Amino acid sequence: MVTEQLKDNYDVVVVGGGAAGLSGALMLGRARRSVVVIDAGAPRNAPASGVHGLLAREGMAPGELLERGRAEVRGYGGHVVTGAVDAVTGTDDGFAVTLSDGRTVGARRLLVTTGLVDELPEIPGLRQRWGRDVLHCPYCHGYEVRDQAIGVLGTGPMSVHQALLFRQWSNDITLFPHTMPSPSKEELEQLAARGITVVPGEVAALEITDDRLTGVRLSDGTVVRREALAVMSRMVARADFLAALGLRPVAHMSGMGEHIPADATGRTEVPGVWVAGNVTDLSAQVGGAAAAGAFAAAHINADLITEETRLAVAAYRNPFSAENEARVSELVSADRRHGV
Repeated sequence: MVTEQLKDNYDVVVVGGGAAGLSGALMLGRARRSVVVIDAGAPRNAPASGVHGLLAREGMAPGELLERGRAEVRGYGGHVVTGAVDAVTGTDDGFAVTLSDGRTVGARRLLVTTGLVDELPEIPGLRQRWGRDVLHCPYCHGYEVRDQAIGVLGTGPMSVHQALLFRQWSNDITLFPHTMPSPSKEELEQLAARGITVVPGEVAALEITDDRLTGVRLSDGTVVRREALAVMSRMVARADFLAALGLRPVAHMSGMGEHIPADATGRTEVPGVWVAGNVTDLSAQVGGAAAAGAFAAAHINADLITEETRLAVAAYRNPFSAENEARVSELVSADRRHGV
């Protein structure tokens, strides 16, 4: 077992130990930065049996992927510790990150990769089957349920689009409008043209037999046989601990939920804070999240270099600065430090 280490201060504290956070920490470790990943141990894809669409890692168990990532970060001198962040506050030279167990660590820069929470309709059995035969993304799980009887639970305006997407993987698709707005005349025509059945009425529960989804039960008692169910969750960034910095999740332009806005590099409106992965990009898959983490880390390193260069130039221009005095003292006393 690797002993978890936590120093007082780091160049970068990464909050979140998923693909985005570990990829960012790996990049920073290779840039010879002091970096720690604080991992609460609750990855969004934990219920899934495998990671899909990730080149050279197709089907790998999510836990194995993260364990390999943690080992690689540690291999470059980075620290990975278990803990949840309660709050982040600004300091004169960066940030103070407070963990739920009371520990505090300083950071010059912050990379937030805490992901999101999937808010699901309150239907008995839905949460328990999430990530198994209750799905959301056809690119993540569609191949695994190909040619099966797939239902789509209507929760919002994107549900018709979701039904049309899953039609690529099966010709047996049923849309349950449930609580979504009634499909428009144009949408109904699209669904009919693609052979997608629409079954009106609210969904009351899922039918489970031998630990497998077997059907969808409506409020009138009707049971429609289904082997998988797609549902569009409401996705909300995990970022409450950033409130003291003035960073709060806002509505995403897609209507899918709430995220922390950032520019293309992951830089937020708060100087020194970057975000990557699902906390800012609600639809990012594992590969995209990892790439975003690495990209944000490169820009964090460049930002630190800019700061360090500015300070070095200021010291260079002032031969009597504290930095230069310390440097001269080191050179003069070098031969006498050990009693020579």
